[in-house]
Amino acid sequence: MIKTGAVCALALGLGLLSACTQEQQNQIKRDIQNWTGTDGVLEVYAGDKVVKRFMKIDKLSTALGTTDNAPRAYRYGYGVMDVNLNGQVDAGEKRVYFEIGEYTHYVFFENPN
Repeated sequence: MIKTGAVCALALGLGLLSACTQEQQNQIKRDIQNWTGTDGVLEVYAGDKVVKRFMKIDKLSTALGTTDNAPRAYRYGYGVMDVNLNGQVDAGEKRVYFEIGEYTHYVFFENPN
């Protein structure tokens, strides 16, 4: 009986999800991802060299205007600054707030380790 109820609930949920637009589905995916968290890494480049690295980032957000709610030309987030650029969170490296401008060369990816 419980299995039947779970199957029906799953089928109903999938049916409702398929009725959503692609953008609504993407928003639901982002909401679930934000809830479960990610282990993002952001690397800032000067030419072909990494000059800054932030780790343990759950998401990057686009800044919005206070009164007009229009997107601003930078993104922001919170992450641990990898001071020695060794790709690991070491003792003494702290979680910081950061902003990156629209012309900054960066790569944001999920930590494969």
